Amino acid sequence: MSAKGTIVLMGSGELTATMVETHKHRLARLGPGARAVFLDTPAGFQLNADQISAKAVEYFQTKVGHPMEVASFKSKNLLGTLESEKAFLTLRQADFVLVGPGSPTYAVNQWSGTPVPDILARRIEEGACLVAASAAALTVGACTLPVYEIYKVGEPPHWAPGLDLLRRFGLNLVVVPHWNNAEGGNHDTRFCFMGEPRFRALEALLPGDAPVLGVDEHTACIIDLSQNEARIHGVGGVTLRRGESELTLKKGAVVPLDFFKGGRQAEPREPTPADADEPVTPPAGPPPDPFWETVHALEARFRAGQEARDNEGMAAAILELERFIWSAARDLDSETSIPAARERLREWVALLGSSLAAGPRNADECLGPLVEELLGLRDDLRRRKRWQEADALRDCLQRAKVVVEDTAGGARWRIA
Repeated sequence: MSAKGTIVLMGSGELTATMVETHKHRLARLGPGARAVFLDTPAGFQLNADQISAKAVEYFQTKVGHPMEVASFKSKNLLGTLESEKAFLTLRQADFVLVGPGSPTYAVNQWSGTPVPDILARRIEEGACLVAASAAALTVGACTLPVYEIYKVGEPPHWAPGLDLLRRFGLNLVVVPHWNNAEGGNHDTRFCFMGEPRFRALEALLPGDAPVLGVDEHTACIIDLSQNEARIHGVGGVTLRRGESELTLKKGAVVPLDFFKGGRQAEPREPTPADADEPVTPPAGPPPDPFWETVHALEARFRAGQEARDNEGMAAAILELERFIWSAARDLDSETSIPAARERLREWVALLGSSLAAGPRNADECLGPLVEELLGLRDDLRRRKRWQEADALRDCLQRAKVVVEDTAGGARWRIA
């Protein structure tokens, strides 16, 4: 199946004015109902991780003009918890995923062995947009640069394994953001703070078939898989380096993806009016089969229960799906579809948990505010010696199974 989505690699500036239009263009292609999500893992170890997420939400609301929610998966220690399942569900439903600052090696370690890489790849295949910026851009290639470990701690130059997400789409690259960084002032911090001598040593350690894709700060390399092209947006350029050969693509350049794969016939070209962003047509779904017809029917029951806040109805649909999956597995029926159905079952359990958490915990909590108001009214009637009305109010509560007891300290109540 050919992928329909987009991968945007940003050198930096994902939450600044320079990247507003890039975000807007990507979301416009997805349509006004596109669900935008911020994944917080790279900064999950930081004490200000939640503030970074809040900043992303505010930026998209005020600058981009589009709502954004957070898929919070700070650590793989959360695996198996309701919080992790809610994060995975949010990612599976996302049309636009932004991942940004933090530690690239921490992010790769936390995502390895979890559903996150497969979820991201599947959403890209289905037409979603992944924006990997700054630290996150370092994670998507064949190797990951341990920036903090080398630049801050002083470890010798080395590479860590990357997610290699790009290889799933035919691109064997090592992505290096902050390519033209100049924060060092009196010392070289280009090439993601490594500097020229240290980065040359790092390049010598790379596999021979893995070129480096360097992305300048406040610049985006937009890999459009449906068009088999990449476009350069933003302030700077993108550099492709293979050994001693180097070519920089300037802002506005459009190149076939074969250019990144080493195709000599593929050359950059100037953008044309035909390159204007167009709405993405959602890919057609697979033809229904009996297994999925049953799953979809149960999903309709589950969603109806969710709409009606019918937790028992939601639970009944979950139990029926579990029984159906067990039956199909026992009969060796639809073996390839069973893992996806199990994934859906876990999503429903997470949604049911959220629904239960949102509701009152018991009858006392549900009725408490109303009963307290009525008892306050009864006290007022008693102070005014309107005994008959006060007794009628107490009798009304008792008929509703709310027992009122008058004590020296005031009226008390309980559910009969």
